[in-house]
Amino acid sequence: MEILKAVVLLAIGFLLLVKGADFFVEGASTIARKLHVPGLIIGLTIVAMGTSLPELSVSVTAALKHQNSLAISNVVGSSIFNLMMVLGICAVISPIAVSMTVTKRDYPFSMLCAALLGILGYIGMKISRADGAVLLIFMAGYMYIMIHNAMKARKKALETHYEEKDHPGASGRETDDDQYDMDISEEADELTEKSESRPMWQAILFVIGGAAAVKFGGDFTVDGAVDIAKMIGISETLIGLTIVACGTSLPELVTSIVASRKNELDMAVGNVVGSNIFNILAILGVGSVITPMAFINENLIDLIVLIVFSAIVWLYCFTKKRIGRKEGASMIVLYTIYLIYICMR
Repeated sequence: MEILKAVVLLAIGFLLLVKGADFFVEGASTIARKLHVPGLIIGLTIVAMGTSLPELSVSVTAALKHQNSLAISNVVGSSIFNLMMVLGICAVISPIAVSMTVTKRDYPFSMLCAALLGILGYIGMKISRADGAVLLIFMAGYMYIMIHNAMKARKKALETHYEEKDHPGASGRETDDDQYDMDISEEADELTEKSESRPMWQAILFVIGGAAAVKFGGDFTVDGAVDIAKMIGISETLIGLTIVACGTSLPELVTSIVASRKNELDMAVGNVVGSNIFNILAILGVGSVITPMAFINENLIDLIVLIVFSAIVWLYCFTKKRIGRKEGASMIVLYTIYLIYICMR
């Protein structure tokens, strides 16, 4: 009876996490648009981080409750699940073309993040507050570069759009710079504003309600997972790598599958790579600043597995410029083998 209660608690926690993150992202995106925040910035920050809210909630809650092994294993397990299962399933549904920007910049950086976590954890066998600060500094630097590049690309696209729309074929046009910048700004507002958007009060309600759901969902998930681990005599690390990792990765799975079905294939890859970077740098950074986390040998092994799997998928991307159905199927098989291994060790 007790284990049934724990399973129900875990299921309710997952539901609150997934739906809470969904409402939070929708509300925050609406508020950002009404405040004229560029659409690209919304995608790079709110949406990318929103799909990682479940992992953030679980890991911070685990850190506050001193269930540190669950916090680290949840992040590493989610990253492996995102990479091998989410991308693998998407590739089986529809082959994924990968941009060179992701292949040359974002993907190697995600592997660097995993290696950095392994090095910091191995030194002293814990993730200290200082280590957490280092992870957060790396996250801030990455976000700065992403936003800076996005703003440059967006400005160039808007200038091209403005020229083609209002001055087709024009050359040598003389225009007051201030007026031109104002027109560009108005075009930006027009392009990023939805034709139909929620009222501000409803968006704020979505943000508050979504944040509350994520918070309580994290509590229920951690409590349910720890209770199950204790009752059936398995480690919190295993629970974190399997049940909790898969459950908290549901937003990434759903988002990437929907993106694949709509042929938004860059979004599927970007969502996974961005979420993995955010998981390691921001989530463990925040969690370890709150309270230092013990780092065990199993964590190091799992990080090595993550780096090896990342190298394999990166090789697919670099050599073929795509992840085909065969590659996707091989990724699912590799994850299944890894799952069997962690259940047996």
